[in-house]
Amino acid sequence: MNALCQLSKTYAPLLGRILLAFIFLQSGYDKIFNFSKTAGLMTSNGMPMAEVLLAPTTIIVLGGGLMILFGWHARWAALVLFVFMIPATLIFHPYWSYPEAQQINQFHHFVKNVALMGALLMIVGMGSGPLSLRQEPEAKG
Repeated sequence: MNALCQLSKTYAPLLGRILLAFIFLQSGYDKIFNFSKTAGLMTSNGMPMAEVLLAPTTIIVLGGGLMILFGWHARWAALVLFVFMIPATLIFHPYWSYPEAQQINQFHHFVKNVALMGALLMIVGMGSGPLSLRQEPEAKG
């Protein structure tokens, strides 16, 4: 059991970063290759200047995803993504304002984002783990 715990301490944070980064990298890829469609979706959700805002949005999700993936300044990346996800979740997945037929789907997206925000906060608090480009010192308290 001790060996399993040691393996987990070494490799679980890396695997977790890979899985967490995947959703942000996929989102950034989608924003680049479906720019007009994404800008249209943003506009339909009430975002002003959607095409202007889409560029920094893409940089945030791709850059943050890569930083978490490689464990390079992952705490900062996770914090930025966490803050970014608050308005993104409230603007794009307010399940309570959708027609009844769409509420369950939007609720699942909302809850998924809340869970992702929890994982991001874990990285903010605990760092990126041992197999990282830049291991950050643990917070002293």
